[in-house]
Amino acid sequence: MSGAGKSTTLKTLEDLGWEVVDNLPLLLLDRLLSTELPAGSGDDDRPLAIGIGAQTRGFDPVKIVKRIKKLQADHGHDISTLFLDCAGGELERRYSETRRRHPLALDRPASDGIARERELLAPLRRWANRLIDTTDLSSNALAQQIRASFARDGLSAPTLSVMSFGFARGLPRDADLVLDMRFLRNPHWDDALRPGTGLDADVSAYVAADPAYDAAMAAIDSLILLLLPRYRAEGKSYVTIAFGCTGGRHRSVHVAERMAKQLRAAGFSPTVTHRDLAAASQDSLEGAPTVPVIG
Repeated sequence: MSGAGKSTTLKTLEDLGWEVVDNLPLLLLDRLLSTELPAGSGDDDRPLAIGIGAQTRGFDPVKIVKRIKKLQADHGHDISTLFLDCAGGELERRYSETRRRHPLALDRPASDGIARERELLAPLRRWANRLIDTTDLSSNALAQQIRASFARDGLSAPTLSVMSFGFARGLPRDADLVLDMRFLRNPHWDDALRPGTGLDADVSAYVAADPAYDAAMAAIDSLILLLLPRYRAEGKSYVTIAFGCTGGRHRSVHVAERMAKQLRAAGFSPTVTHRDLAAASQDSLEGAPTVPVIG
């Protein structure tokens, strides 16, 4: 039904990695399905969503049902038909609020177009094997329902990045989560470790020997593994987790590498970058070392 959420549905499917075509003239459907992929694109097994409504050129619900049956019979395509419905009163309210005209009632009240369209679409509604009534759904709630129903593993997962950085050289602008590792003891103040980085085993061992390390890492692991599925459910395309220390060469580098390893073990595929790893080590950036006071 016009106004029931087709645009929201198609946009959400596109965000999930589907190939989306809206209001394709039905005469061009066979040409679309037979078109070869561009050279060098490899095998494209993305699912395809075709948006159809009463305003689609050549729209005929009986012919559409026959076309779907033929595609299934001749080519074995797995085709699902989702029908978006909505109560007439709610559709009238939506058209009134947006001041848009109903496509089947350009010179008449929206209620006339809604009634006409409901009758026209009846064969498709009966045929559809999926139905969502959007009467009581906001756009966000509809998008959430589409994500829950049509997300595919490996297709809709957000691009995940883990990075290290130094606070002394500025915060990363694109980070979604920033975690401060400056509570861990600093290898910079050990003469033997200062030239190294968090990629070196001895530096990593020094950082991991901090009394707070194990409990802190367990809490961070738990937090991130809790949040990532929630980010995916909200439809985020990119998630960047940034670990910072003072200079960005020791503690943050080690923890970022450790976090990436934990995420890979949990089935994620993060990209790791170390923004300030190549920067020169400077005492003036690190501040004064902490010296215990013994009374």
